[in-house]
Amino acid sequence: TTMSRPDYTNDDRFDGLFLQIAHQTQGIEPLLDTLFSFLRRKSDFFSPPGGGDIEKGSEAAIAKVNEVVKKHADIYLAGKRKEEEERLKKLRLKQKREAEAEAKKKQAAAAAAAAEKSKAENDGVIEMGEDGFDISSDEPSTKPAAAKVAAAAMPEPKSDTAPAAPKIEQNENDSKDDDKQEEEEEEDNSPPPIGNGGTIDGKYVWTQTLQELTINVPLPENTRGRDLNVIISKKHLKIGFAKTKQEFIVNDDLTKPIIVDDSLWTIEDGNRLVLTLQKSNQMEWWDAPCQTDEPKINIQKVQPENSNLSDLDGETRQTVEKMMFDQRQKALGLPTADEQKKLDILEKFKASHPEMDFSNAKIN
Repeated sequence: TTMSRPDYTNDDRFDGLFLQIAHQTQGIEPLLDTLFSFLRRKSDFFSPPGGGDIEKGSEAAIAKVNEVVKKHADIYLAGKRKEEEERLKKLRLKQKREAEAEAKKKQAAAAAAAAEKSKAENDGVIEMGEDGFDISSDEPSTKPAAAKVAAAAMPEPKSDTAPAAPKIEQNENDSKDDDKQEEEEEEDNSPPPIGNGGTIDGKYVWTQTLQELTINVPLPENTRGRDLNVIISKKHLKIGFAKTKQEFIVNDDLTKPIIVDDSLWTIEDGNRLVLTLQKSNQMEWWDAPCQTDEPKINIQKVQPENSNLSDLDGETRQTVEKMMFDQRQKALGLPTADEQKKLDILEKFKASHPEMDFSNAKIN
């Protein structure tokens, strides 16, 4: 039997190696320089075939690189088109369901209105039989109802037994429970969590899909991989700086177990630690990354869509990036985006009114 050739266009066996290189090179161009430096120094990639013209050898190498880049660009575009088709398909299905639900709601409202109108027209019309009972309806409950009315008109016999108040109290309790349930339903109208995650103040911003959890931790500018002390285990997470080994930004048990071998971390833009934790159970949502995290999200509000930062739509991504910026500013003791906006407005006002003294002004 002959072994089939692996599909190298989607081969993830070397991801760990390339991630380590990416940690060290800190950028796309340095990463590519490292790759082509290896090919130039340790292979005959740029050499002409059969020892021919050197220029032709270089041209052949460039053509091969362009061919491979074009192939992967086509794969990327095809994947994005497929994602867009799936998104539109889900959107159309959602719109269809909403339209059907709205139509049913209108039908129910029309039926209720018709029933109310019919009831209003028939109110007060009572046909009495020879025996004094209401015979205007064929419902079997008519005679008992008339009997109750007749009994109510008769004087009540004296009795030493107290009236049965507990029944009324039960009804009041039921009413309170109904009111409480209605309040809870009203509170449930809150919007779904951004990226199916949230912000743990002073620590990180997180998002999730069914398969994995992504944690973004703000860092000081120009932080490198060797500056950090990150320990990922099946049920525990530690994040700190190498120079302060006993102090951690995060040192907590995870909400649920993860697959350690498929989980990784990297530094992006020199100021953000990104952890990707692969869930052990890929059919459940998390209400928080760690057990002591607050606030926790309502998993009933989760939307099953891509929740990695790179996959979010523009508006949602801007919101998450603003949350990240505010977290980083707070960690450095600097103003958040909103606070900086207020300070900028104040500075413009001071510039426009140099005659005013702001030395003793208190800014909230």
